Amino acid sequence: MLLEIFAQNAKQGFDIISLLPFILIFVVIYFFMMRPQAKKQKETKKMLDELKPKEKIITIGGIYGEVDSVKNNIVVIKIGKDTKIEVKKSAIASKIDSENNKK
Repeated sequence: MLLEIFAQNAKQGFDIISLLPFILIFVVIYFFMMRPQAKKQKETKKMLDELKPKEKIITIGGIYGEVDSVKNNIVVIKIGKDTKIEVKKSAIASKIDSENNKK
């Protein structure tokens, strides 16, 4: 008798409609947060892998410079006439387009 009541309540209580809000929230989070972040990470990795000497860059610390050389995970940046610093590739925020600088 108790099992019959439990079985009836279980059938009535579980509907796919009750899961719809959770599924909808997950879809919204995926398309507005997870997917754009993954795309940005891919673009950043591609930019770091394609670094070449003479390209102008900015670090995450706000240092502007020109790539002097690239070693495995280290980039040597020329920031002055005779001043060079070594930073990890992951410390480079972006490349600076020469067209954007001329504006």
